[in-house]
Amino acid sequence: MSVARVTEIIASSPKSFEKAVNKGIRRASKTLHGIQGAWVKDQKAVVKDGEIVEYRVVLKVTFVLDDDTE
Repeated sequence: MSVARVTEIIASSPKSFEKAVNKGIRRASKTLHGIQGAWVKDQKAVVKDGEIVEYRVVLKVTFVLDDDTE
């Protein structure tokens, strides 16, 4: 039986929310192994001079912990 953990990460992109999500998952995959899924907890757009300059997402990432074989 496996055990999973959920961690929260924040990612951003100057292009879109979708690109911010993809960037966050790509980066998390470099350190977290066994990622099973993610959901967007929050979204925020940074606005300067009436234009969106950055899209930010808060992600909850679920990953399975490595088995401890003793």
